[in-house]
Amino acid sequence: MAIISWLSSSIFLSLFTLFCLSISNASWGTEAARESCRPISSLINKDLFHTMFLHKDDAACPAKDFYAYNSFIQASKSFPGFGTTGSLTTRKREIAAFLAQISHETSGGWATAPDGPYAWGLCYKEEINPQSDYCDSTNKEWPCYPGKSYKGRGPIQLSWNFNYGPAGKALGFDGLKNPEIVANNSMIALKTALWFWMTEQKPKPSCHDVMVGRYIPTEADVAANRTAGFGVVTNIINGGLECGIPNDARVNDRIGYFKRYAQLLNVDTGSDLDCANQKSF
Repeated sequence: MAIISWLSSSIFLSLFTLFCLSISNASWGTEAARESCRPISSLINKDLFHTMFLHKDDAACPAKDFYAYNSFIQASKSFPGFGTTGSLTTRKREIAAFLAQISHETSGGWATAPDGPYAWGLCYKEEINPQSDYCDSTNKEWPCYPGKSYKGRGPIQLSWNFNYGPAGKALGFDGLKNPEIVANNSMIALKTALWFWMTEQKPKPSCHDVMVGRYIPTEADVAANRTAGFGVVTNIINGGLECGIPNDARVNDRIGYFKRYAQLLNVDTGSDLDCANQKSF
């Protein structure tokens, strides 16, 4: 099944590439269509990436030299919709939001850190001192493998067997028997973060759909005050622990990263940045 998933992704990528080639010089291609075909690297080059993550390769960071710019660009190519959907503003805002969320998950910053707390994203590649092995033994679809820990790993800090299993299936590795690969292979690590970002897990929408304006709140979402914006993305990722709490430090940290990256990309953040008044999914 992983092969089928990989083939489907490859076919989509090939068709997307052919489409972009066909409109590059065609009179019928709209500016919006041409914009969507410009690569991620046209919006975030290597210098900007290193400006965003000033300290990721410091000796103090356990993930030193793990999250390379080229790995990020190559990993994004496996998800053609990421950072290529919608207007230039939408594209930039999605990239800023994604980088903000993974920065919070891997942050090594503190209040008085050099260059500020939001210059320390991508400092960690796996959870330190996990409180459990994150095995949900009641999940029979993605059963835990004996002796394995499904602690947080990679940029999004992928956790639990019910996330490692489907991520591995989609990306072509055995997430249940070999979860450690997410902390040992930078390309796979970045792909797991993008997989989580792009994948709908009902009743949650995908983070991607929220940031590109495709999220249409259901009646339950409206009742829970889950309005479209960066706050809903935080709710998707860790709403059970962070949302519905006024002035939560973790939520504020995510917002702080988002504001910094949005400024560096010269785009506004939009509204509804926190989830203080939202119920979790």
